[in-house]
Amino acid sequence: MYKKSFFLFLLIFTVIFNSNSQNGFRFKDKTESRQKVSFRLIHNLIVIPLEINGSTLSFILDTGVHKTVIFNLSENDSINFLNSEKINLRGLGGGAPVAAIIARNNKMTVKGLVGANETIYVILKDFFDLSSKIGTTIHGIIGYDLLKNFIVKINYKSKKLIFYKPDTYTYKKCRKCEVLPIQFYRNKPFVDIKVQLDTIGTKFTNVKMLVDSGGSDAIWLFENSKLEIKTPKRYFNDILGEGLSGTIFGNRSRIPKLKIGNFEIEKPTASFLDSLSTLNARKLKNRNGSIGGNILKRFIVWVDYPNKKITLKKNGSFKSGFNYNMSGLDIVYNGKQLIKVATTKLASDAYSNSLDAKNTVSLVSSFVYKFKSTYIIKGVVKNSVADKAGLKAGDLILAINREPAHSYTLNDIILKLQEKENKKIRIKVAREGVTMTLQFRLEKRI
Repeated sequence: MYKKSFFLFLLIFTVIFNSNSQNGFRFKDKTESRQKVSFRLIHNLIVIPLEINGSTLSFILDTGVHKTVIFNLSENDSINFLNSEKINLRGLGGGAPVAAIIARNNKMTVKGLVGANETIYVILKDFFDLSSKIGTTIHGIIGYDLLKNFIVKINYKSKKLIFYKPDTYTYKKCRKCEVLPIQFYRNKPFVDIKVQLDTIGTKFTNVKMLVDSGGSDAIWLFENSKLEIKTPKRYFNDILGEGLSGTIFGNRSRIPKLKIGNFEIEKPTASFLDSLSTLNARKLKNRNGSIGGNILKRFIVWVDYPNKKITLKKNGSFKSGFNYNMSGLDIVYNGKQLIKVATTKLASDAYSNSLDAKNTVSLVSSFVYKFKSTYIIKGVVKNSVADKAGLKAGDLILAINREPAHSYTLNDIILKLQEKENKKIRIKVAREGVTMTLQFRLEKRI
């Protein structure tokens, strides 16, 4: 079994509390009809700045959630929550409900968009540790509350969101687009698509899928939600992520094809989830799974909640391959530490003229200490190539393929572990005061 796709954050929860509806976001300037918002794309997830009662935080835009949730507040994050009381929340995973606070009548702002009377759910304990998994601080998720009053164009290539006023927006004619009706259940969007599960035949199975921009995987399928939906013969068992109610387990594999309208996507990775982990998600009886960021990023996407439809147009990533971590390593961000860095200067001749490129010599003039990112191995899958090489949970990563670890982002590291089968990976680590270099080759399992 190999550990992890890079965070598939599907937070579906049931609030054990009856809450009042809210009006949602509007344009600050009522004369405006569009608002552009830049975002960061991290592990297929859309990260936006969200201001709550005057404090700016980082949120994932997650079409798979119908409540705004905060799950990571530090001592430095000062927010005044209004009209709050304790409740319980339940989500994916097999555990018990978790304690949270519901706060009403909060002001939330995303650039030129404002929600003046918004409800927020604050989880009292950060069960997800999402910031270490992504490598940057993430405070929470927002979905339906931000999207419900607009037509929203998501351009994954340019990393731009454009919010349009529905009553003034006109869709351009697009022969290369596919338009899918949205069906809402508990304010979450579902679409009907087709999957080919049989590696021998050509039969497609109709499935109802949650549109989940907050999941970094390609697709999730719920085992036995239809007779045809069973884990293929080639798979590896894995921990897929963390939900409010515990760890989410499943089997990673591939399917021959995924069909969205007339778009056919070849050999996407697919995770098959067991019934215990998806107990709460299966309350919509005919739901069969989710499509996530690794599918959505291959399109320009228009999310149109007011008119209950989603429009897709292929972008340059449409035919990109589907990769996964082939190392068995679960690597997370470990904060910043002071790192000794050399500073250099170019040698010059006796007349203070810089030497040309052929004769230039770089000389170390001094060392400085700078705060740089560090990474640690959180877990190693048993019998994986990394496990057989001798790497262990708790190892501090010093270098990868002879490059200092701090020269990489966490996303760089994950991509390196997905590059190609048989690629050699050399990792220098520190373990209990001892430095060692271990190596392995990436191994393809599906």
